[in-house]
Amino acid sequence: MTESILTQVAAGDLGAVDACIKRYSGPLWSLARRFLPTLHDAEDAVQEVFLELWKSAHRFDANAGSELTFVMTIARRRLIDRGRRRARQGVAESLPDLDLQAEPQHDAVEVREEAERVRAAMLQIRPEQREVLQLSLLHGQTHQQVAERTGLPLGTVKSHARRGLMRVREILGAARAPQGGDGR
Repeated sequence: MTESILTQVAAGDLGAVDACIKRYSGPLWSLARRFLPTLHDAEDAVQEVFLELWKSAHRFDANAGSELTFVMTIARRRLIDRGRRRARQGVAESLPDLDLQAEPQHDAVEVREEAERVRAAMLQIRPEQREVLQLSLLHGQTHQQVAERTGLPLGTVKSHARRGLMRVREILGAARAPQGGDGR
């Protein structure tokens, strides 16, 4: 029996990250597009799901269910959270029960391209921010664990994580602007 992709992701195998994106981007993109009103919302949601997967990969247990079910459950939680945020902002939405065995669509190329843009953006942020994000997102470490591993104070780790994510989003937003008009 071969080791699961999520187990390899949890171990920090960057090749497994690519394999994970290739395998699950289609179902995730399809799910996000079915339940979110705009392409931008779907892109953000898929990014959030993959980030959550990197953080949660260590929790996957093959005895408890399939990888697809684990991935789609995380996706469903992210979509529900997104719906709750929108509802608090005055836009009431409800998500029906989602089919966890949804057929993948042929939008995987778009998700892979987006993942490549995220990788490129990660290379543009400060090295200390990149290290914190890689440890927390790719290796699933808590901020406390990152602080212990790097020797940085916990507050500094949290600042690096927050500022790094904000910078990645800023870079991604700037990269989208020429393709979609003024980016707003």
